[in-house]
Amino acid sequence: MDLNTLYRAVIMDHYKNPKNKGLKKTDPYHLVHLTNPSCGDDMRVEVWIKDGIVQDVRQEGKGCSICLSSASVMSELLKGKTKEEAEHLIQQFYKMVKGEEVEDEVELGEAIAYAGVRDFPARIKCATLAWKCVEKAMDEEKDHE
Repeated sequence: MDLNTLYRAVIMDHYKNPKNKGLKKTDPYHLVHLTNPSCGDDMRVEVWIKDGIVQDVRQEGKGCSICLSSASVMSELLKGKTKEEAEHLIQQFYKMVKGEEVEDEVELGEAIAYAGVRDFPARIKCATLAWKCVEKAMDEEKDHE
């Protein structure tokens, strides 16, 4: 099995069996809603940060397989990370999908499956929408004690 086939399998698995799907709609979660008007993706992400640690990430949306599967992968990757680690991973993901060099691909885990998005510039917004929700939530979020 070549890498592209493996990456497609990861993307389709997270699309068909999304992790952390469904919103809690309560404190201490911080909700951010963003859309991608160019293709119709619509994403809502909730983030719970306590004591500087990402406790949970929930996601729910409508859109293409790239958008929805990326949200699932992201929600798994960021849980348990410090806010700083999560911010670093988000920036590394952005670099990767734009075709820029990343510091350590291994730290991106299954998110590495989206490396091929760099060859389809119109899909970069699809892959990054949920990540932008988390980034915005962390910018707005105040730790809940």
